[in-house]
Amino acid sequence: MQKVRDDQDLAAATELARAAAVTEAEADYVGAHLGMAMEDERLATHLFTCLHPGYVGWRWAVTVARAPEQTEVTVCDVVLLPGPTALVAPAWVPWSERVLPGDLGVGDVLVTGADDLRLIAGLTGEDDLETAASASPLTGFWELGLGRVRVLSVVGRDEAAERWYEGEMGPAAAMARSSTNSCSTCGFLLPIGGPLGQMFGVCANLIAPADGHVVSMNYGCGGHSEVILDPVAARAENATDELGWDHLDLTEPDLPDDGQVPGDLTGAGISDETLLAAGSVLEVADATDAADEADAGDSDPPALDTQLGVEEGQGDTDK
Repeated sequence: MQKVRDDQDLAAATELARAAAVTEAEADYVGAHLGMAMEDERLATHLFTCLHPGYVGWRWAVTVARAPEQTEVTVCDVVLLPGPTALVAPAWVPWSERVLPGDLGVGDVLVTGADDLRLIAGLTGEDDLETAASASPLTGFWELGLGRVRVLSVVGRDEAAERWYEGEMGPAAAMARSSTNSCSTCGFLLPIGGPLGQMFGVCANLIAPADGHVVSMNYGCGGHSEVILDPVAARAENATDELGWDHLDLTEPDLPDDGQVPGDLTGAGISDETLLAAGSVLEVADATDAADEADAGDSDPPALDTQLGVEEGQGDTDK
């Protein structure tokens, strides 16, 4: 890639870049000028030290530019970028790479990818399948003891089978009880030969807690090879009708032909009995109000007249 030549006009715009950084942050957080880097022709970035205590090692990056055959410089962008010694978050690691052996616990489910290199498509023709016994080295004359002084007896074999079946890799284990899939249908199961091959196999899943151990066929864990994610249906996008329209009538409504005015009870479909009852209530209320007013007006004058009569009587007596 051809190196971009330095631009003198952009290099001289240090104070313009500093002013832009001060506007974005504060003057106390913008430090010394660290230099300028040409991004493209007539496009450069000035770097300033960030003095904010929460961003030690970060730098203010102010990008400036100018138009062709012009000397006026303008500010394009102001951002805060980490420097070589800045404290930043570690690089993102997918969950499939973060999971380590021993992380799978009781009740956990680990999804197996469809492109897992540890699994291949199985054969469907029974005639093409080899039995587990024929694939074992302990067959034929080997089982008779050639190369070994003694071989496992029936008693020793049955004791081992019982011990494995009732152990941590058997169907009674907590891991097996929490799993919905068994090892008999798992692609990570390695078959073993001989009579024990009908009940046991060897787990070859690196993430599974039983990796490298003999497991019973009805044992299970969350690392089953057929635990896969269902394909997510594409979400439909909202469709906006930009061509259609709805008619909206903004004209004032006309009064009905019978001349009925809103709020008038006449002709509103109310029965005569209802109107009569309402009128009676109003008449009773009016009568009650009139009686109250009369009582209120006559309460004081009688007492005054009585007092005046008494005083006149006393005057006549004195005469």
